[in-house]
Order: sequence, then structure tokens, then C-alpha cells
Amino acid sequence: MHYTNEELKQKIVELKNKLSVTVVAHFYQRDEVFEMGDITGDSLELAMRTRDDDAEFVVFCGVGFMGQSVKVLSPNKRVVMPKLACCAMARMIDSIYYDESVKFLEENGISRDNILPITYINSNADVKAKVGEMGGMVCTSSNAKKIITTALGEGKKILFVPDRCLGQNIANQMGLKSMVIGHGGDPKEADIICYDGFCSVHQLFSVDDINFYRKKYPGILIATHPECDPAVCDASDFVGSTSQLIKFIKELPEEQKVAVGTEFNMVNRLRPKNTFVLSSTKPECPTMNETTLEDLYLTLKAIEDGAPINEIEIDESTQKWAKIALERMLAL
Repeated sequence: MHYTNEELKQKIVELKNKLSVTVVAHFYQRDEVFEMGDITGDSLELAMRTRDDDAEFVVFCGVGFMGQSVKVLSPNKRVVMPKLACCAMARMIDSIYYDESVKFLEENGISRDNILPITYINSNADVKAKVGEMGGMVCTSSNAKKIITTALGEGKKILFVPDRCLGQNIANQMGLKSMVIGHGGDPKEADIICYDGFCSVHQLFSVDDINFYRKKYPGILIATHPECDPAVCDASDFVGSTSQLIKFIKELPEEQKVAVGTEFNMVNRLRPKNTFVLSSTKPECPTMNETTLEDLYLTLKAIEDGAPINEIEIDESTQKWAKIALERMLAL
């Protein structure tokens, strides 16, 4: 039987009231899915807030690494996902590519003992575990500068994975020298050595887009996410994480125009007037948009039937070291 969105919403609410579940939705989810979330936010916020939730099941509407982060921080919870979607950036690196990056640094005269790895939270649990084993930690876009500042205190070379843009942007903000593996340069001369990964959505924004909006609306502000290209961030008025962008825009006078360089669904929900998407195309995350209301309903129905689907499982060693990497960040 085919249900309308309104019928699905009603059925979802009924199942949420009946079952021991908490529905969690990331900012980039479709509007109709986002509206069903009991807890909403960015990836780390969701993982942290679900630790304090006492429901048996966390139903996570997002992408794979986010569901894994919930499971890593709360191993006793049962975490299921309506869609096992995978972040394109997280797929760009795995434990093998990570080992090859460490080997590259060693072959270029940097000993393993002199490498301090940091992984962006947009990475899978196996990479977080590798980082944890080497004494490193996780960061988010909002705390990357603080994490890197702390890491530099150890006097080691920072291997930053997987997002080259975030690594380069933080280096630029701090007056540090960065390089990207595979793009030339001597890693011994760099403070931050970045893996060559990126967010396909945030690559859509360009300096030409900024110039277009500045010409069309004199006085407009440009606000971008640090996953954007460094040239875009350098030309912006404000650069910040998802939560920082929301706060910045919420505090603007209503008449102040702003063009925002981040995922479409989030920008579209920010405020009704004088807010523009910094792109001539629709910067919609394809994997974040895979989850539908029907997927959410079927996942809840499967829990009701005693046969949960798409449950996140992580092996004991990966769980241990990924949790250590995350908890080192949380301790700061």
C-alpha cells in the first residue's frame, strides 16, 4: 500500500509513541524527515546528546559514519539507520589509504613517532581507530582550530585526514604552512600535511559565485563552511561550522542579505527572507537525501516486528580505539 507523506508522518508518530526509540536527524536531511527528529543537530551534537538518552533504539537519519559515532560513544545502545547511506568524503579514505599516508610521511623523512594524526569526524570508525592507536584524536569543523592548537603543543607533524579543505583553511587561519599529499611539496616543510579528500557538495561553491552576489547585492555578507575551497573561504565574510553558521545568521538583522555556502536543505530552513544559496546549482547532499519518510516508517515497523534492520555493529578493537580518539577530543 502506498501512503501519502501525511499518512506516513502519522504512522511514524504512532510508532514513536509506542516503541522505546529516539529518532535522530541531521541538519542536512530532507525537511519532512528532519521534522520527525526527536533530536536534531550536527554530527557530533547528535552523538553526544544520544548518550544521555534512555531509549533502547536510536534511529539515526543521516550517513553511516554518524551512526557509527553514536555506537562508538554508546556501545550499549542499539543503533539502526533507515538508510545505510555513506558520506562521499568518508569513503575517500579507509584504513589502507590511511596506512599509505603514514608510509608516505615516513618515506619523506618523518618518523612515525613524530606524526600526530587528526581525523575529521567525517570518517568511518576504522580510520578513527587507526588515529586513536597512533595517539591522535577526532575533530569537528567547529573545534578543529582548538584541536590543532593543542596538537601542535606536542611538537609533532600533523597528519590531517580526510578533508584537505578543512585542514588548509585552519592552517591559513592560524598562519601555518600546509600541503596536500599528492599535490607536491615537502612534508618536512609543512606544519599540517593533509590527505587529499573533500566534500563534493562544498566543492560546488566558487569565488565566481561570491563575485556574482556581491555585484548583484552590494553590502551582502558571504558565510561559508570550512569544507569549501580555501579561495572561497578567504573571500568570505564569515567561515564557520554548521552550528556556527546557524548562530551567525540568526543574529543578523532581518534586512541584512546573506549568501550561504553549505548544504541546500539547511540553508533553506535558516530564515525566510534575505538568505540566498551561494551557488547557481542546488548544492544538495545526495547521500543525506537518500533517507525518505517511507524508509523511516519501515525501520520503525521492523523494530515493532522484532526484526530491526540496518543495525550498526562495530568490532571490539575498532570500537575501543575509535572511542579513545573521540574521547580525547571531548576531553578538550
